[in-house]
Amino acid sequence: MGAQLRVYTQKIKSAQSTKKITKAMELIAASRIQKALVRVKASNPYARALTRAVSAVATYSNEAHPLTVEREQLKRAAIVILTSDRGLAGAFNSQIIREAGELRAKLEAEGKEVDHYLIGNKAVGYFKFRQRSYIKEWTGISDVPTPEVAQEIAAAVLEAYVSEQVDEIHVVYNRFVSMMTQDPTTVRLLPLEVVEAEESGSAEHLPLYEFEPEPARVLDALLPVYVESRIFNALLQSAAAKQAATQKAMKSASDNADKLITDYTRLRNNARQAEITTQISEIVGGADALASAK
Repeated sequence: MGAQLRVYTQKIKSAQSTKKITKAMELIAASRIQKALVRVKASNPYARALTRAVSAVATYSNEAHPLTVEREQLKRAAIVILTSDRGLAGAFNSQIIREAGELRAKLEAEGKEVDHYLIGNKAVGYFKFRQRSYIKEWTGISDVPTPEVAQEIAAAVLEAYVSEQVDEIHVVYNRFVSMMTQDPTTVRLLPLEVVEAEESGSAEHLPLYEFEPEPARVLDALLPVYVESRIFNALLQSAAAKQAATQKAMKSASDNADKLITDYTRLRNNARQAEITTQISEIVGGADALASAK
């Protein structure tokens, strides 16, 4: 019985130590997510204005630009996969890898070969463990992405597209919906799919434009910046979603630790009560034996 009590006491202490860690991580994620949401909100006006500019040029110029016109034969596609550098975030990374796998299967069913560009240690580790090839990786930037990193990623995929190494580019990332929901999202970056509707939903008519210099040069300047802004926004969305997923996972882990502590405390109390009952029974039995001997 004594050994059993020591086992339960050790398990209770272990669960309490785990709870301290998960509770601290939950609080850290809660503080970081507010900063991440501020960064996402701050990037939205620039992204909307840039989207309007690209939409206006592509819609009203009638320019057959290589970045806006779909090629006749689509032989190879690129997938940019955004994961985190660290785990402890529930299904955050696994659902992105699953989404990317489904996209790859769909593209291969269409007769296209697929190249991968990986962001985050979790995607890199997944591909290396399964000995799958990929073109390029970026790690150590998932928590606080910077415009410089987005520019580097955009330059790499644009170079592959312009040189016709790939014929289309997709980005797979977790979009922040709420503190409880992170939605795996797939966006085709190139060829560009222009959507004129504003995010606000207002039915506003775009004015007519005159272009100076010619539309081709305007598109040459705008589209790389547009791709960079879309990738940067995806990185910011993924960072915010990661912190929300971590907070949710650590809250669940803390609740489970509480349950374990309660269960082991009850078992320890039962074992202690059984030990006391056994000791009393032995004392009473010994006293009866002595009384009978007399």
